[in-house]
Amino acid sequence: MPQYLLSIYQPAEGTPSPEELEPVVRALEALNAEMKSAGAWVFADGLHEPGAATVVRASGSGAALLTDGPFAEAKEVLGGITIVRAPDLDAALGWGEKLARATTLPVEVRPFQS
Repeated sequence: MPQYLLSIYQPAEGTPSPEELEPVVRALEALNAEMKSAGAWVFADGLHEPGAATVVRASGSGAALLTDGPFAEAKEVLGGITIVRAPDLDAALGWGEKLARATTLPVEVRPFQS
């Protein structure tokens, strides 16, 4: 069955308060349970702030160049991912819509090539 990446985009600046996050966490736990029950859930997790990133670049000399911080400046950043199995794009979009409602954030749905 095809797999799809559901990418959650969040504002680059500012972390929500625990009071704001608590209902989102509850909604995500319920949605993950629903996905697991339906056999669609493969993996899901949130990401640390972009400042925790390290960018690895291959160089012509054969040594990798490591740079602290995000790859690019952006107004929105990847905040988390969910990978689902779905019979087709329409079903994956349905999970993406549920994820967008649970997180209150934009979700990009993208199929894997294989």
